[in-house]
Amino acid sequence: MNLYILNEKGNPVEEPDRLKWAKWFETANRRVAHEKIGNAEISTVFLGVNHSFGCGKPVLWETMVFGGKFDQEQYRCSGSRYDAEKMHARMVKKVQHDKE
Repeated sequence: MNLYILNEKGNPVEEPDRLKWAKWFETANRRVAHEKIGNAEISTVFLGVNHSFGCGKPVLWETMVFGGKFDQEQYRCSGSRYDAEKMHARMVKKVQHDKE
């Protein structure tokens, strides 16, 4: 399993030591962004575990909606924190557009 942590600049780096990863994961602030729009909440986090499962670039970021029309809808991406922030903004725009 490919495990990742965020370095001091917030960039993902692979962590081969499972114990070191677990200690980091237990206390790390993995939240990228959080928004509340009506009765929906949109959350973007660093996953810490590669969700590509060997198919392409590591997928390390997830945006998910809780509540509302898009409840449980999610986006996932690889790349940097910046990419995750853009992904979050796309989901926020989608939820806002539906609310109008």
